Amino acid sequence: MTISQTKSTTTAASSSGTPAGRAQFSSRFGFLMAAAGAAVGLGNVWSFPSMAANNGGGAFLLVYVAMAFILAYPALMAELILGRHAQSGIINAMGQVGGRGLPRRLGQGGGGLALMAACLGQAFYAIVTGWLIGYALLALARLLGLEGATAWLGEGSFWRDWGLTLVAMTITAAVVLAGVNRGIERWTKRLMPLLLVMMLGLIAVMLSFPGAGEGVKTYLVPDLSRIDGQLLLDAMGQAFFSLSIGVGAMVVYGSYLSRKANLPRVGAQVMLIDMGVAFVAGLLIIPAMFVAHGLGVTVFNEAGELQSSATLLFMVMPALFEAMGALGLGLELLFFVLLAIAALTSMFPVLEVPVSTLEETGMIRRRSATWLMAGVTLTIATLILVYFEPLFDWAITLTISYSMPLVGGLVCLYVGWLLSRNAKLQELRQGAPEIERTLFWKLWPWYIRVVCPLLILVVMLRSLG
Repeated sequence: MTISQTKSTTTAASSSGTPAGRAQFSSRFGFLMAAAGAAVGLGNVWSFPSMAANNGGGAFLLVYVAMAFILAYPALMAELILGRHAQSGIINAMGQVGGRGLPRRLGQGGGGLALMAACLGQAFYAIVTGWLIGYALLALARLLGLEGATAWLGEGSFWRDWGLTLVAMTITAAVVLAGVNRGIERWTKRLMPLLLVMMLGLIAVMLSFPGAGEGVKTYLVPDLSRIDGQLLLDAMGQAFFSLSIGVGAMVVYGSYLSRKANLPRVGAQVMLIDMGVAFVAGLLIIPAMFVAHGLGVTVFNEAGELQSSATLLFMVMPALFEAMGALGLGLELLFFVLLAIAALTSMFPVLEVPVSTLEETGMIRRRSATWLMAGVTLTIATLILVYFEPLFDWAITLTISYSMPLVGGLVCLYVGWLLSRNAKLQELRQGAPEIERTLFWKLWPWYIRVVCPLLILVVMLRSLG
């Protein structure tokens, strides 16, 4: 039995199709900024440039763009439609679509996997966000001549890292605690435009230095011989990670989206904003690496790969700014404030996933759920910091390259096969009455049924070989 045959009582709880009391974004711009904030983060300004630098620059950019259109956008649409239709988080939504018996339990299990991916991803994300906050504070302390603060922030101890991770989680919890409108939407509407302006300003400065042109060429001219199974897997994982697909964030955001919103249009806008910022971030970071190399900073090893892709921003960039002298201090402060903003806007929706899930049970209030899940995430982050060498890269790989694509593929299967064609059409019609006559409707339903899950499986299997 499909979900269209057993229409959810929550979906029909009001004339607008939104359950009474469920939060909604107040405007399309608010949703776009919140969803872009979820998408635009470390996936764009940390992970993307690192992967591009290690995978042939332009070759990775080319495959990433292809993966975004071929896989990430259809999967993003599946998550948004699932959330808005079910009016719930990913566990309940997947259970509703599954109906009864084994499909329901498998759906809830897939939602549970997304929840675990969200917690694990949030944990390593909080550590990196803490580093970014720390480097911004370090640059500020140097500018102000605060020797004690400079010494503590620059020492790189466990307690410094843990304290900064605590700061990142506290800020995130405070915003999520304020709710969808007064917290997430309010702050992302302010921070996202600021992020874009700061990034463009830094690019203008960076491109004025010697060596930047070589970096631009490496970034924009693809070496097609570098394309292999690992690059395809990395590009697919990056496309999913960058759009926050596979952790339930877009499902819960879809559940907060107005019925009047044109889903294909807003989904495309979110993807294009995300791709644009990823492209711009690469245009900042990769030329900066070549500028740093020209100034004598050790960036690449003998094989031409980054010395450490995981710590690119925390080794290469500070060394680059130090080599620039007095100007470098101001640029360093601006750069790390920019990255901290990007990271924080991506942390808000990931924490919202488990918080909304607990809140939906009716057994725990939002305040308690927020602090509980923030505490769980901080505990996982603490464990990663204690056993940093084996756990940090493992957490990143497990989350980005495997868990998120798997959950994204499962959502596509459920929305494609178990949510009836009529249910999908009716959901899309609410914001786009003409949708049935569009190319999107002619291609997307069968595409997420077959093509998306199959491509994800092929890429993952090829990477194992």
